[in-house]
Amino acid sequence: MRILDVDSLPIPDIKVVRFGRFRDDRGYFCEPYRRSAVGDDARTDFLAGVAIAQVNESWSREGVIRGLHFQWNPFMGKLVRTISGRMVDLVLDIRLDSPTFGKVLAHDMPASSEAEYSEWIWVPPGFAHGNLFTERTIIEYFCTGEYSPGNEAAVSPLAEDLDWSLCAPDLREEFLTCAEGATISEKDRNAGSLSDWKSDPRSANFRYSELAGTGS
Repeated sequence: MRILDVDSLPIPDIKVVRFGRFRDDRGYFCEPYRRSAVGDDARTDFLAGVAIAQVNESWSREGVIRGLHFQWNPFMGKLVRTISGRMVDLVLDIRLDSPTFGKVLAHDMPASSEAEYSEWIWVPPGFAHGNLFTERTIIEYFCTGEYSPGNEAAVSPLAEDLDWSLCAPDLREEFLTCAEGATISEKDRNAGSLSDWKSDPRSANFRYSELAGTGS
């Protein structure tokens, strides 16, 4: 794995890791993930001690919105990348008492076989995760915890009390425009608002003081 650079998004716990491709006249080869490369690079110290427990893949049609999902017992951090198509990744801070609680980030992650690099977005525990797909898209995500039925919940991506002030304005407008006619599961559409979740006793599983800076 050839790590090119690591960027922090406006909520610093959310990271973007770009890794290089080795290109020639046949195409390209890359290592999307290598544990030793991540462990030896000071720029990825936020992944120190993180173990991958499950790998998921999903395919979505154009105009699909998924999320905003999260899990506890065990917590699940996610490294997410676009394999083909275009994903706008959505991240919501649900850590109680966090200075950015309720704020949403969006990060544009189109796939291109011609690009010199690809990238992961790191979504640690304490954040709800979702996606907007503007074309047919395949994504992959490495998870730090196995799926745990009965220990998952969601906030509706359409909830009116989400704070989009840290989101790039063009991505926010694109999301709002797409949301009007998007394909969203009934479970996600009816997941409830941020205030609904904050008043749920289970929200106490996500406290800023306990989760800030943790990888798993």
